[in-house]
Formats: sequence, structure tokens, C-alpha cells
Amino acid sequence: MGFLSSTKQFLSGTRKDSKSKPPFLLSVRSSTTLIVLTVNLAIFTDIFFYALVIPVIPFSLTVQVGIEEDQVQNWTSILLACYSVALFVGSPLAGLYADHTSSRRWPLLIGLVALAASTLLLCFGNSIGLLVLGRLLQGFSAAIVWTVGCALLVDTMDNAVGVAMGYLGISMSVGLLIAPAIGGAVYSAAGYYAVYYIAFGVVVVDILLRLFMIEKKVARQWVDEDYTSRPSATEADRIDVERASPPSVLSSEDQEIFTQRSREINQPQQDSREEKRNETETIAGQNPIVPTVHTSLKRCIKTLLKSPRLLTALWGLFVEAGIMMGFDATLALFLQRTFAWDSTAAGILFLALFLPGFLSPLVGWLADRYGAKWPSFFGFCLAVPLLVCLRFVNENNIQHKILLGFLLAMLGIALAFANVPLMAEITYVIEAKAAEEPGIFGEKGVYGLGYGLFTMAFALGGTIGPLWAGYVVDSAGWGTMTWSFGLWSASGAVPICIWLGGQVKRPDDAFSGEHAATNQTMPVE
Repeated sequence: MGFLSSTKQFLSGTRKDSKSKPPFLLSVRSSTTLIVLTVNLAIFTDIFFYALVIPVIPFSLTVQVGIEEDQVQNWTSILLACYSVALFVGSPLAGLYADHTSSRRWPLLIGLVALAASTLLLCFGNSIGLLVLGRLLQGFSAAIVWTVGCALLVDTMDNAVGVAMGYLGISMSVGLLIAPAIGGAVYSAAGYYAVYYIAFGVVVVDILLRLFMIEKKVARQWVDEDYTSRPSATEADRIDVERASPPSVLSSEDQEIFTQRSREINQPQQDSREEKRNETETIAGQNPIVPTVHTSLKRCIKTLLKSPRLLTALWGLFVEAGIMMGFDATLALFLQRTFAWDSTAAGILFLALFLPGFLSPLVGWLADRYGAKWPSFFGFCLAVPLLVCLRFVNENNIQHKILLGFLLAMLGIALAFANVPLMAEITYVIEAKAAEEPGIFGEKGVYGLGYGLFTMAFALGGTIGPLWAGYVVDSAGWGTMTWSFGLWSASGAVPICIWLGGQVKRPDDAFSGEHAATNQTMPVE
């Protein structure tokens, strides 16, 4: 019974009793650096596994499954769309569960089980049915990873949400950058199964990090007790000590102000949630009719979906995902037909499209500082002429190859500016709504639900984009597909210019103003 109780505590994160010892290496396992690393590796694993087989699918369908050559493009698009369908359906469920569970570790572990099952099916499946099932499980795993991972980053990074989403952009770029090249090269050199041996190795590392990580709200079950029982700060109390180191030249009054602010920085969500809990208890004491969980959930969903800012961000993410996934479904086959390139060369050209994703943290910083509106608007506007000009790449010569590489690289920059600010805007909207009506989202908040909606929008675009691109290329050609994507990008720029939010106001701004005012009124000795 003791073993089962300890296992439950390990998986859920809930402290078993007041005598439970802190987990081994608590301060390291709950540090911001390790949490960010774990979430980014989880995102990388999902994207890496997704992109690993992109250059391989058109070639393996004919060999592994026996699909006729003229059906390869259709089945490639269908398999990519299956992933997005599962992502769309699973995201809101994962978000709701993440908002109502005691720890985000448990849904992340469920996602690992789904990922392992999908890897086995895609590796050893020799029929279309098994490949489709494998892609569906992979999409369900991605729904959990993206929804819960983004919510966990928001819990951890506080006021640097844009930068956190920028780190996710790097993880996406690295996965999309190296996976197609590795997948194509390994498939050409060692065959189909060798591609999945690489995936198994990445999944093992991901499993170890997810088990090792402890989120901050779980660590506070032990840290808070140590803080109240001992006046001196211990190592466990300094989980985020790099964010709360006082300058050495402060006066006693300044030191007191800084110490108070440091505690607020290290425990922002706990304080917020305690206030919301007290408000809820007060209301419940005054009014015997307390809203049910279902009513509260409906109100949260209704509040989010009535926000023009949120709907605009979701539409922009839908458009951006459709463009990106559409190229995933068609670019490798276009290169094969136009330049007679094999899977290795096709995988290498994906570098031009995804290498600019390393700019994502800078784009996220711009969003944190100036708001999501103008960086995202710039990205969509830049993408329009680039997409239209891709229609001019239609001959097998060096000039057209250079033109294609240049346009794809610039398109990668445009997509980075379009995507990262919109991911951060989800948090900005939730914070703005919570500031307008304190307690509206309850004790645990709705970050899981918000990023579940984000993942749904991304998945819907990822479903329509490959189908649109694949069937337009087959029926009307590459040029028609690219200019139609240009119009689609323009449809994202217009509502962003009209409805997306402006500059973000942060709690640190208020503290800085308060601190400056204190310094001004401080008597001169």
C-alpha cells in the first residue's frame, strides 16, 4: 500500500501527507531552466517524429504498403490530415483535464504512452489502416503535449510568455530543420525501419526528462512549509533565485521593498489562486446557491469565445498552420517532379524554410514588449508576395533552384513573425479578462483551455492546408496552389490589423512605478 501511495504521489504531484519528505533534488527538478528544457524537448520530440517521416512517406507508401504511384499524393495528404484531426479533437479535452488536475505531469505521461504506441504502429504497420491509426495516436499525443506544455510554460515563465513561446518556436524549427534531412538520408542509406530507431532514442530521452521534472506549484508544497517554519532561506526556497537576487547597493527601505517583490515573483500564481479561492469562499458564504462546475466551465468557454482578440488570434493560427502544413504535404513531391531530387535533397531544402525559426525568441520578446499585433501583422503581410512569387519556380535550372531557396528562407522569417506573437496572445487575452473580472476563471485558471483552443485552431489549419494543397497541386498545378496560399495569408493579416491587442501591460511596470515613487518621497539624510 505504501508503494501504491508513493506512486500516486509521484504521478499526480500531490503531497501524500505532512510528513512526506521532499523529492530528491527538488530545487534542481523544479527550476525554471529544467522545466523549460523539458517542455521544449517534449515539443521537439513531437515535431521531430512528425517531420521525420515527411520526406519518407511518398517513397515508403509505394514500397511498404504497395500504393500505386498516382495515389501517393492523395494518401500523403490524408496521412498528414489524420494527425491534425486527432490533434483537433484531443486538444480541448487535454486542456480541460489539465486545468482540473492537481499536476500537469500526469497528462504529459499519458501523452508519452500514446506517442510510444503510435511509433510502434508507424514503424511496423504494413497496411493503410495501421498507418492511419498510428497517425491518429500521434496526433492525440501531440494534443496533450502542446496544450499541457504551453500551459506549463505560462505557469513557469510569468511575464516572459512571448519569450517562452519563442523557445517553443526554436524547438519546432530544430525538429522541422533536422528531422526531414535525417529521415531522408537515413531512409536512403539504411531503409524504412532505421528511421524509427532514431525516433525511439529521442522518445526515451523525453521520457526520462518528463519523469525527472517537478513543476513549481508541486514543489511549493514543501517549499512553503520550509519558508514559514524557518526565517533563513534554504536552497529549496531559492528555486528561482536567479530572478530574485537583490542589488548590493540598496538602502534598508529599498531592500525591504525588493524582498517583498521577490516573494511576489517566486509565488505569483499561488498568491493569485489563494485570492481567488478566498473570493470564491466569501461568495459561497453569502449566497447559498453556488454555480456548478458545468456552469462555470460554460461561462469560461463563453467568455473566451466572445473575445474578438482571441478569435482573431485563433484565425491567424489557423491560417499560419494551413500554409506550413500545406508545404509539408507538397514540397517534397514538387521537388521530386521538378528537379528529380531524391528524399535526401528534398529534406535538405526544408532547412531554408525552418532555419529562420531561430529568430522566434526575439519575436517573442517584441511581443512581450510591444504586443502581438504589429509583429504578427508584419509576418502575414510579408508572406503574401513570397507565396505568390513561388509560382514562378517551374524549371529545372540553377536560377530557379536559388530562387526557391531564397523565397523559402524569407517565408520562414514571415511565418516566425506570424506565429509566435499569436501563441503569446492567448495568455495576454486570458490575463486581460482576469484583470477585468477577477475570479472569472476560478481557482486554477483556464490556460489549459486557452491553449487547447490554440491547438485546435492549429490542427484545423493543419487538416485543411494539406488537403487543399494536395488536391490543388494535382488538379491545377504548383503555381495555383502558391498564389491561393498568398490570398489565404492576406485573409489573416486583415483581422489582425483590426482586432488584435496592443501593448501588453505587466505587473512589473506597476512595481517599477511604485519603487520610483518610493525613492522620490524617501527623506534625504
